[in-house]
Order: sequence, then structure tokens, then C-alpha cells
Amino acid sequence: MKPMRLLLFDVFGTVVDWRSSLIGTGEATGAEGDWPAIVDDWRRAYQPALAKAREDSTWRDLDAVQRDTLDDCLERHATSLTGEQREALVRGWRRLRPWPDSRDGLERLRSRYLTATLSNGHVALLADLLKFGDLRFDAVLSAQLAASYKPDPAVYLTALDLLECDPGDAGMVAAHAGDLRAAAALGLRPLFIRRPLEWGPDGPAEQPPDLDGLLVAGTLTALADTLGC
Repeated sequence: MKPMRLLLFDVFGTVVDWRSSLIGTGEATGAEGDWPAIVDDWRRAYQPALAKAREDSTWRDLDAVQRDTLDDCLERHATSLTGEQREALVRGWRRLRPWPDSRDGLERLRSRYLTATLSNGHVALLADLLKFGDLRFDAVLSAQLAASYKPDPAVYLTALDLLECDPGDAGMVAAHAGDLRAAAALGLRPLFIRRPLEWGPDGPAEQPPDLDGLLVAGTLTALADTLGC
């Protein structure tokens, strides 16, 4: 298989732990509520909301999308928050804690490959998130640059075009099968990271997709080991 030059990284769930971080943010508001259930429900609304956003003629950033889904989620759970508390939850996506292996794994992978985010989070959100987590990439790329959201092929192709890289010279690193299927369909190598605790200890663990050339690793440091970094 052709050697890779570039690694693109999904962020939410792959590099950072959204669930426990957002549960903590919810609890910190001081509002009564079943925060694990609220956060899980909010996250389940994420993909349907992005699918709808891809159909809109005017692109909206992830904060705007998340505000809408949060309002619906809080209503379903009969949880009342002030406007300030709601905004704290939306802004909580900028303060998600990295998985324990992320920082070291990324540093090792950067020693051999060009690395870049490829997230549905917009650039301003990602800049805050990476600074908060002390995470380093060579480039901060977002679906925003394609005015769309993954898994729209335009998102992956825009990133490759901006970094002057052919699909066959790039890999997509993600903990989500759908992300990898979309990238692999364009010629990127799929690299699956197991994150069994993404949805908590009792949640469903995502399984790696059946794709040609798939590489599976338990952590980013294990991926670095496999790739000789």
C-alpha cells in the first residue's frame, strides 16, 4: 500500500471525550437534571441535525446547530435552564478533555506525518478546543471550509485540496465507521481508533467498518506504534 504523507483526524469522540466533559459542564450549571441522559440525547440529535443543515442553502456553524438541538433536548427532559446556562453548555464543546493517550499520540504521529483536524466543529471552536486541551496539529481544518458537514465528500476533498495532497497519500483517523466509509470512498486510507467509552461504560461501542486497507488501533499511541512513530 502507498505510504501516507497526511493524517486527517476526526476530533469529537476520537481525540476528545465529549460525554464525560459535557456531563461535567451540565452538572456545573447547578441545574437539576439527569445529565448523562440529557447529554446522550443531545449527542444523538447531532447527526440528524447536521444532515438537515447540509440541505440548507445557508451554512450555519456548529454552535448554532447545537443551540437548536439543545433546546429540543431540554424540553424533552423537562429541564429548565437560564440563557446563560444554556450558552455554557454550547460553549462546553470548546472545553472537552482529551483522551489520556491523545496528546502523546498526536505528538508522535506529527514526527512522521503532516497532521490536521477534519472536524464538523468550526475553526473558532476548534482553536479554543485545541488550546484548552494543549493538543497540537500542523493545520486546523474544518467542514466550515467546505460550507458543509461530514460525510459530504466536499469536506474531505476541500481538506486535501488545501493541503495539496492526493487522496491516496492521506489517511483518515476516526472512531466512527461512517466517517471512515466516506473518506475511504474517496481513496483515503481508513484508520479506526477504538473508543469503547465514548458513550460511557454502559453505552454501545462502535465497531470498525469492513474496508480495504483498514488499520485498527486501541489508542492514538498504539496507532503511532503500528506506524513506526
